[in-house]
Amino acid sequence: MKQHSHKTLLQLTRYLLVGGFNTVFGYGLFALLNWSFTGLGSYSYMYAAVLSNLIAITAAFLGYKWFVFRTRGNYLIEWIRCMGVYGSSMLIGLAGLSILVPILRSNMHNPELAPYIAAAIMTVVTVIVSFLGHKNISFRQKLAPEHLKPRSENPVV
Repeated sequence: MKQHSHKTLLQLTRYLLVGGFNTVFGYGLFALLNWSFTGLGSYSYMYAAVLSNLIAITAAFLGYKWFVFRTRGNYLIEWIRCMGVYGSSMLIGLAGLSILVPILRSNMHNPELAPYIAAAIMTVVTVIVSFLGHKNISFRQKLAPEHLKPRSENPVV
């Protein structure tokens, strides 16, 4: 195996480990906060979702920075970029929660479980959105300008 492909495979493995941990961490934090905020009204799950997402995004950022990509410095700039990708998926998740929770509450025998089930469903959606965002925005490879690309044909002399 080539050195570059071995390094890429290790980086991908670390990325999946951080992402897997963060998915479990973020969902667990949401469940804990949702339970803690129960007395704050029928939309307490939204408060739990916003707070747990902010904490989980920061934890993911640190995992990616320190463990996966091992970059130095630029904490604020990199955190803002990470927030941009995860913030978009967070907004999609919040929109999904606001749609799914009322639907589930009205169709379940135990409506108090609706925020937990809706959050689990939206976790799957946001994992896909986050992956696509990181692939195409956060960690996108820059293409070389046309004049720097090697020519595939022999020049005529």
